[in-house]
Amino acid sequence: MSVTLTPQVAIIGGGPAGLMAAEVLSGAGVQVDLYDSMPSLGRKFLQAGVGGMNITHSEAYDTFCTRYGAHQAQLQAALDQLPPTVLRAWVHGLGIDTFVGSSGRVFPTEMKAAPLLRAWLHRLRSAGVRLHVRHRWLGWSDDGGLRLANRDAEITIHPQATVLALGGASWPQLGSDATWLPYLQAKTVSIAPLQSANCGFETTWSTHLQDRYAGAQIKSVGLSFTDLQGRSETRLGEMLLSADGMEGSLIYAFSQRLRETINQRGSATFTLDLAPGRDAERVLTEVSHPRGSRSLSSHLQGRVGISGVKAALLRELLTKEQFGHPGTLAAMIKALPITVHATRPIVEAISTAGGVSFASLDQHLMLKAVPGVFIAGEMMEWEAPTGGYLLNACFATGMQAGSGVLNWLAHTK
Repeated sequence: MSVTLTPQVAIIGGGPAGLMAAEVLSGAGVQVDLYDSMPSLGRKFLQAGVGGMNITHSEAYDTFCTRYGAHQAQLQAALDQLPPTVLRAWVHGLGIDTFVGSSGRVFPTEMKAAPLLRAWLHRLRSAGVRLHVRHRWLGWSDDGGLRLANRDAEITIHPQATVLALGGASWPQLGSDATWLPYLQAKTVSIAPLQSANCGFETTWSTHLQDRYAGAQIKSVGLSFTDLQGRSETRLGEMLLSADGMEGSLIYAFSQRLRETINQRGSATFTLDLAPGRDAERVLTEVSHPRGSRSLSSHLQGRVGISGVKAALLRELLTKEQFGHPGTLAAMIKALPITVHATRPIVEAISTAGGVSFASLDQHLMLKAVPGVFIAGEMMEWEAPTGGYLLNACFATGMQAGSGVLNWLAHTK
C-alpha cells in the first residue's frame, strides 16, 4: 500500500543535526515531520555519550575553528552561527548544566547524553514537531516525492523543503549506514569517498604480542608525526594496543594526516616517546647506568619506568642486539618508530571523512542539483577530531540548514 502525504518540511535523520534543524524550523512556526530509520532517535548521539559526552571545547574560538582543517572556510558560517559559548548556553536552556574538564572539553554535569536528549525531544514535541521512527528513506519517486518505508507500508511525501541529516558510514548499527549514497549519486551530486576518521590503524604484530598485550593501555606517551606537507607535531596522551594495531584518543588526533599519508604512500610511520617526562640525555644516562646482577627488564623499569606493554613494544620492534645496546635502546625509548598501513574499517570508526562535497551545496547548504533539499551533519565532506568538535559542527550545520530552509520557504511562496 502506498500513501501520499504533504508535510511542510521533512527532516530525514534524527541525530543532532536533524534535531537542530527541527528546532530552528519549529521555532519559526514551520510544521516539521522528522523521520528516522531506527526504533528511537539519537542513537549514535547516545553512544557518543557513553564515555562522557563532549558537547564542545572551551579553547579560544580562533583556535577552535582551526580544528576543522581544510574545510574550516566552508564550515565557518555555521560555526559563527553556533560557536561553543552559544552552544553551551543552548544546552543550559534545556536545563542541563555543563562544566569544563581539565582537557578543556565541555561536558554535561551528569556526563551523559540521555538527559539532554530527553529534554530536547520533549521541547521539540511541545513545539509541534512530529517524530516518526522506523521510517527508512528510499530516495525519490518519479514525481519527485520522498519515498519512505515503515513496518506497514511505503509512503510518499511531498514536502515544500527537505533536510537530509543521515550521518556518514560509521556505527551503521546505530543508523549511520550511508544507504543514501546511491540516491544522491543518481541526482549527480558530487560525493567525496567515505573513509574512516577518528579511527584505529593497522600494523602487524607478532602472535606473542597479540596474545599478551592486545587491549593494553599505553599510558603517558608522546606521538610525533610529520605529514605530507612537512608539518610536524607532537602530542602527549594515551593509546591502546589492539590485536591489529593501535587505537585510542592520541592516535585519533592524527587520523586524518595518517590516513592521507597511507593513501598516497601505502604506509605511514610515526614515533612514540615512551618516556616523555625524561629528556634524551637523561634516558641515555639511566639506560647506561651499570645494572649489576639485575635483568635488563628490571633495570629499565627501575631506571626509566619502562615496563609492561612499553617494554614489550621495544622487544617487538628492536633486534636483540639493538635492545642490548644502551645508545640504540635509549634512542628508541625516546622515538620508537611505528609503521601503520591501513585504517580500521569504517564501521568501527568514530566518524566519517568524505561525503557530499561543499561544491554541491549553496551558501545555505542546499543541493544545487536538487533545489529545496538541504544537507546537514556528517553527510557533508568535513571531519574533525574528537573532543567536542564533531558534535559542535553537527549542531551548527543543522542550525544553518534550518535557517536555509526558512530562507527557501520565504522566497518560494
